[in-house]
Amino acid sequence: MGTLLKFSRAIDALNAFVGRWVIWLILASTVISGVNAVVRKAFNMSSNAYLEVQWYLFAAAFLLAAGYTLLNGEHVKIDVISSKLSKRKQIWIDVIGFALFLTPMCIVILYYAVPFFLQGWRSGEMSSNAGGLVRWPVYLMMPVGFALLLLQGLSEFIKRIAFLRGLIPDPTQKLVAKTPEEELAEEIRRQAEAAERAAKA
Repeated sequence: MGTLLKFSRAIDALNAFVGRWVIWLILASTVISGVNAVVRKAFNMSSNAYLEVQWYLFAAAFLLAAGYTLLNGEHVKIDVISSKLSKRKQIWIDVIGFALFLTPMCIVILYYAVPFFLQGWRSGEMSSNAGGLVRWPVYLMMPVGFALLLLQGLSEFIKRIAFLRGLIPDPTQKLVAKTPEEELAEEIRRQAEAAERAAKA
């Protein structure tokens, strides 16, 4: 079990590293969106490439951060029932969920996503929009994102089994304060919500 826990810690470190850097894709997408809006309004000009790179970055952030989100226990949970159960029963629900739902789902998506990416890469598929971008970089985000999620699911499975065996403390307890990058992401989100409210007022 010690070797598996080391493997789990390595996966956690990988997704933590990815998560810290993916946050910057949200900032980049926001800046590009703002600049594109200003240029369109001020100079009556725009480009499909600007529009597409925004959703490329958003897709990359969403997919690549899935494992990081699972690492931090931030995925949406329906805990109306599980919140009333003991901690061990809650952990068993997680174990079953990782084994029977998360892992098979990731494997099936990878089964289809890898050939999909390879086909786009080999063909050099371009956007059908005028001035659009090459498509394979965004296709690549699917297998990479779900591979990271699959690995993190395996890490969480290992940690929960270790907890049930009394080898580690509760892995669902958050012990680490937010990183500066996470604080930046929270501030960007707050500013975006404030700007949206001001625009509606």
